Amino acid sequence: MPADGGDLTEVATIGASLTIGVAVTVPEPFGSAIQDTRAALGDPLARAIPTHVTLLPPTEIPAERLPQVRAHLAAVAAGRRPFRMQLHGSGTFRPVSPVVFVRVEEGAQECRELEAEIRSGPLARELAFPYHPHVTVAHGLAEDVLDAAAVQVRAFHAAFAVPAVTLSWFGADAVWRPWRAYPLGQR
Repeated sequence: MPADGGDLTEVATIGASLTIGVAVTVPEPFGSAIQDTRAALGDPLARAIPTHVTLLPPTEIPAERLPQVRAHLAAVAAGRRPFRMQLHGSGTFRPVSPVVFVRVEEGAQECRELEAEIRSGPLARELAFPYHPHVTVAHGLAEDVLDAAAVQVRAFHAAFAVPAVTLSWFGADAVWRPWRAYPLGQR
C-alpha cells in the first residue's frame, strides 16, 4: 500500500464521488483471527471489511476533493505520534445497535483525538452515534449469535504498535480496500 500520493487510477471507475473511511488497521495475526471469528459466526461482511478501529466512518466525498482529503490526512497524521494499542475483552452497543466488539483497552484516547482531528476540515461531518473506538466482531446478526460472539471474544487479547492510519475506499463490489497509509509523526 503506497504511503501517500498516487492518482485516481485505482478508483477510476467510481465516477464523480467515492465512499472512503479512515482507520487504524489491526495487524496480523490479530486481524485474521478476528475475521475468522466473524466468518465462523456467519457474518457475511467478515471478509469484505479488513479488521480495524474506525477513525472516520463511511463518508461520501466528491472525487475532486480527494487531493484536499489526502493533504488533510497527511497533516493530521504528521502531527501525531505512533502509539500502542491493546485490545481485550468484549462489549456491545445493544440494544441501541446490534453490534458486538472487542474493546480498545489502551490507545482509546489517541483514537478519540485522531478521530476528532480527522473529522474536521474537508472531512467535517456529523455522526449518527457518539464516537467509541472498538473492533467490530459481529454486526446485524441474530441475538443468539451476538451473545455467542460476546462469549467467544471475551478472552481475546492483542497488543501492537500503531504507526499509521489508513485511508480505505468502498468498491462497487461492496468490499473495503485499504488505499493509502499515513505514517504518524512524520513532519
